[in-house]
Amino acid sequence: MCEQGLPKIYLITPPVIDINVFPDQLASILDAHEIACVRLALATASEDTISRAADICRDIAHKRDVAIVLSDHTSLSERLGLDGVHLEDSSKSVRNARKVLGPDAIVGSFCGNSRHDGLGAGDAGADYIAFGPVSAVAKDLFAKKELFEWWSEMIETPLIAEGGLTLDLVTQLSPFTDFFGFGEEIWTSDNHNDSIAKLINAMQ
Repeated sequence: MCEQGLPKIYLITPPVIDINVFPDQLASILDAHEIACVRLALATASEDTISRAADICRDIAHKRDVAIVLSDHTSLSERLGLDGVHLEDSSKSVRNARKVLGPDAIVGSFCGNSRHDGLGAGDAGADYIAFGPVSAVAKDLFAKKELFEWWSEMIETPLIAEGGLTLDLVTQLSPFTDFFGFGEEIWTSDNHNDSIAKLINAMQ
């Protein structure tokens, strides 16, 4: 069982953002809630688009002493002065990312619902493992509560629960995860701060 108290919040950006609107939304959330880390998770492969968004979001996050990582683009993360990278390919790129970014950077790994991949990523030097989605999108393809229970009892590498989070799931998983990755759960709402507050209140 996780011993650090309530899980911390790991904020995941939408896959597409309006650069004229999103910075104010991000700043509002960081000012209203204690956020441990922001993941810039843009769907685009355009380095120019990513760079422009990263420059703005980095300044907003760092002014509030919040770390910010970039999905998958290891070299670009280093070049843009971000705090690290979040990798979507389990353990495959962890060692290389660590070599490129150095020992002080954040290197995280998404491992779906695979205990094996999570262990491999941890052994390769990942700072955290993300499991998800935590609700069923297809038969047997989601990360079940039992996986989080086992990991929290057996493994020291910090854990993130993300994808398909509901108030009920937040309550169920709260004793067994170190972070909740909130993304679409708040961005699809008309009131982002209200949505994140409700999710926080569901932690026990």
